[in-house]
Amino acid sequence: MAAPSYSIPGSTAGVPPAPAADASAQLAAARTVNDVLLQTQAGAVIDELERDLVGLAPVKARIRDIAALLIVDRLRLNLGLEAQTPSLHMSFTGNPGTGKTTVAMRMAAILHRLGYVRKGHLVAVTRDDLVGQYIGHTAPKTKEVLKKAMGGVLFIDEAYYLYRPENERDYGQEAIEILLQVMENQRDDLVVILAGYKDRMEQFFQSNPGMRSRIAHHVDFPDYEQDALLAIAERMLDQANYRFGPGARDTFSEYLAHRLAQPQFANARSIRNALDRARLRQASRLFSDPDRVLTRDDLTTIEVADIRASRVFALGTATHPT
Repeated sequence: MAAPSYSIPGSTAGVPPAPAADASAQLAAARTVNDVLLQTQAGAVIDELERDLVGLAPVKARIRDIAALLIVDRLRLNLGLEAQTPSLHMSFTGNPGTGKTTVAMRMAAILHRLGYVRKGHLVAVTRDDLVGQYIGHTAPKTKEVLKKAMGGVLFIDEAYYLYRPENERDYGQEAIEILLQVMENQRDDLVVILAGYKDRMEQFFQSNPGMRSRIAHHVDFPDYEQDALLAIAERMLDQANYRFGPGARDTFSEYLAHRLAQPQFANARSIRNALDRARLRQASRLFSDPDRVLTRDDLTTIEVADIRASRVFALGTATHPT
C-alpha cells in the first residue's frame, strides 16, 4: 500500500499493537473465550457496561457482538489462522443523553484490553476542534487532534456539522478528506466513532459515501423509557450522596411524565439537570433557616417540595421547563 498522504506522527500504522511481553505470551496461548476474557480483563469492562448503564439492551448486545468478533479473531490468530485486523470505525446515532460518549469510553477500554489499540484513551471533539476559519488552518488543527488520538479512539460528536455544502467557503470538507485517509491508512492505530442524530447522520453519509464505506459498525441508541429514567435518577443521586425522601420518588416520577411530553428532552442529560435544580431548591430551603442544626439526613435528602417547585408542574407543556 502506498504511503498515506497524511501520516500522523507517533502512530504505528501497519503494526498491530501488542500487550506487555508476559501478558502477550499468555494471550498467545489462549484457546478459549474465557482464557481471553480473563487474561485481558475485557470481560470486566463488558460486565461494568452491563452493570453501570441502565437500559440500552440493544446497545449492550451490539457491543458484546463486536467484542465477540475481536475475541474470536484473537483465538484464530493464536492457531495460525488468517485473522486480518477488522475495520473498527463506528457510528453511534441517537438523541442527546442516551449514553453515546459513555459507551465510547467503554469501547475504547475493551479495544485496549484486547490489544487492538495501544493506549485505550478517548479523545472527544466537535467540528470546532477540527475545522479552521481560514485557508491553511484546517489541516494543522485536524492533524493535531489525530495525533492526540493515535493509539486510542477519536469520538466526533455531531459529525454532520463537518459538512456544510451550502457554504462554498467552508473548510469542513478538507477535514473530512484528512479523516478519510487516516481512517483507511492508519486504521491499525486509530478507531474513529462518529456520533449524532440518526437522521442527520444518514444525510451526512449520503453526502459522503467514502465515509460510509469506512464505517463497519452502526449502533443506534434508543431513548430511555420512563422507568429507566427514574432508575438513572436514583443512581445519580446515590453517586452524589443524596436520596429521595418520603414521597419524593413518586413526585419525580410524576415530573418525568410531564417532562417527557415536552420538547427538548435530552434523556439522562435532562435528568441530571432536573436533579441539579432539585439540589438547588434543597439548598435554598435549608439556607432559609440559618439557626437550624442540620443532620446528615437533612443534607442528603431531596424532599417532595424540592421537586414539586418545578415549573413543569405549573406549565404542563412549557417550552423551557425548570
